[in-house]
Amino acid sequence: MLIAAAVCPHPPLLVPEIAGLAAPELDGLRAACRTAVDSVLAAGGDLVVVGGGEHTRAHPGTASGTFAPWGLDLRVGDGAPVLPLSLTVGRWLLDGREPSAFQEIASDASEAECLELGERLAARDVALLVMGDGSACRDEKAPGYFDERAAPYDAEVARALGEADAAALGRLDPKLSEELMAAGRAAWQVLAGAAGGRRFAAALLADEAPYGVGYFAAVWR
Repeated sequence: MLIAAAVCPHPPLLVPEIAGLAAPELDGLRAACRTAVDSVLAAGGDLVVVGGGEHTRAHPGTASGTFAPWGLDLRVGDGAPVLPLSLTVGRWLLDGREPSAFQEIASDASEAECLELGERLAARDVALLVMGDGSACRDEKAPGYFDERAAPYDAEVARALGEADAAALGRLDPKLSEELMAAGRAAWQVLAGAAGGRRFAAALLADEAPYGVGYFAAVWR
């Protein structure tokens, strides 16, 4: 069963060397992510890091990712880099501590596929580090420009994460999420499947959109 979960965003700019002079702008978000990660590490059970990517597949806990596409010659993990951005940032947040596994979920996976994967992950005692960004359409400078639906979408995600409302996460519309460039939808629905209707104490640690993209950090216990 799901013991605990931490939710964090995965912008490359979380890595200070990539953010450069803008790094202090995300200091609060980094601190919230560290708190979330420390909480899930302390929970016990097998730690699995979940994040969106091109495919649905599992990677071993030793798997590697690289920040080279974002201008930083930094590799995290061992061997040739295979992790998508979401899991690479998750690996970086773990600061050298290895999870039991990394679970990539296809960003276009259906709700049913995501929920079923979450149920399978929770067949044993597991803690999840769930990586995902909100909408990328919060203002005119956002990657997806401005969409008036983005703020309400992110507000509902923030509420669901802060209240451990797994059912609400499970109802997120894949089509709308894609239109709003919400990269975390599939991973959040894996979390919803893993929760399995159980009740959790939850805390929303961050709800920000500094670059027109929704970033959330939360813990479920």
